[in-house]
Amino acid sequence: MKRRDFGLLAGTSLATAAMATPALAQSAAPDPTLLTTTLTPMGGERAGNADGSIPAWTGGLVSPPLPDTVPVETRLFEDEQPLYTVDASNMAQYADMLSEGTKFQITNYGYSLKVFQTHRTAAAPQYVYDNTAKNVTRAQLDPRGGRFGFTGAVGGPPFPIIDTSDPLVAGSQIIWNKLTAWYTYADYSLANPGCVVINGEIILVAATTGYFIYPYYAPDVTPENYEGYFSKLHVRDVAPGAVVGQETLVWHSTNVNLNPDIVWTLLNGQGRIRKAPNEAFDSPNPEGNGIDSVDEAQCFYGNPSQYNWTLVAKKEMLIPYNNNKMAFSTVQDLCQPHFLNPDIVRWEKHRVWVIEANLAPGNHNVNAKRRYYIDEDSWWGVLGEGYDDNGNMVKGYGLFLFCVPSYPASCELAETVQSFLTGDYTFNGNITYAPYNEEFYNANPPPSEFEPEEMAAKASF
Repeated sequence: MKRRDFGLLAGTSLATAAMATPALAQSAAPDPTLLTTTLTPMGGERAGNADGSIPAWTGGLVSPPLPDTVPVETRLFEDEQPLYTVDASNMAQYADMLSEGTKFQITNYGYSLKVFQTHRTAAAPQYVYDNTAKNVTRAQLDPRGGRFGFTGAVGGPPFPIIDTSDPLVAGSQIIWNKLTAWYTYADYSLANPGCVVINGEIILVAATTGYFIYPYYAPDVTPENYEGYFSKLHVRDVAPGAVVGQETLVWHSTNVNLNPDIVWTLLNGQGRIRKAPNEAFDSPNPEGNGIDSVDEAQCFYGNPSQYNWTLVAKKEMLIPYNNNKMAFSTVQDLCQPHFLNPDIVRWEKHRVWVIEANLAPGNHNVNAKRRYYIDEDSWWGVLGEGYDDNGNMVKGYGLFLFCVPSYPASCELAETVQSFLTGDYTFNGNITYAPYNEEFYNANPPPSEFEPEEMAAKASF
């Protein structure tokens, strides 16, 4: 949901030996010139794989910027046919390329994957590439622990060259790359639907309109003028009637020791805003019917300080990618009883970083462990799983990337959180829930749009 919401997969840990790939070798002092030779400007491997099923990165998909009045959704690859389909009959053949959550869906719910030709569409503006190269030598994880944040980096992935010599350092670097993944500097979204699918029934719980801004990616950002909050969002509920008029403002930090995350809410009938200190970590998402927690947006989003993050592997996997077709679909066509419509969702083979999160001593979360799969080209987390205290896989996370050449970016279109205990799931995305037509645009919102004082001044009973 493009960072506008608050807030989808039992297995053993992947073998660390799976990291044995030449691309993971790294010197103690990372070399920024690697981003112009063997690595992409964002830190992915430029080369394709041995059999050509993953092509080389050649610059991504880029087109001229669009005016602020023109929606950015673009139709891509619609004439392509699937290379093959993965289902229960042949899952074993592709098991090493499937997440545990995906295998659970295939085995228990009859899900299938239509796998298409891989297109490495991820790209970013030149100023993001320039900042990313500078971040190689100026980004520092918090000395009290990488899970608390970083300093020094702005305007690009803070750690494009991962320090694989220490899995804990690498895991922290990757989760912060994921949390600050390039999307765009600012946008405006119209009627983004949030739904739950309970016993096969689609229920609209909130449609929001809202502004998103990414101060971390401001075109003129520097380490000296960066304020410490990498994203700010301000959403207004426009449906259903029970929540119309409610508002939420959220600031997310790149170092929670220096700048704690903040949430403000405006509820109907109060006429004033309140800080919401409990809207963090595993607090239930009030719009998710108990299925998802606040920190389960975008697979994981928000404050990572409860967990120790560990790199497990880098490997080739089948992941949702280039799902532009979804942007021209309706929720009613897309959301089936236990999963999204396999005829609409596009899967491709890409390389991903696999990381695990385990609760640090003294912390509590309903997910004692999590596993995530992070796209090497965009740094977006695309799949994940949550485990309870007994090691049972109880949640599945999915984030569906699409390509916006005019940004340029490969970034989030929609997301799901699924309970593997009930089979129910949540869906949030930039697609249509009739009669609310979803479109989103470039934007240039005034700074006051993200100030609690301004929201309070406009509050009414």
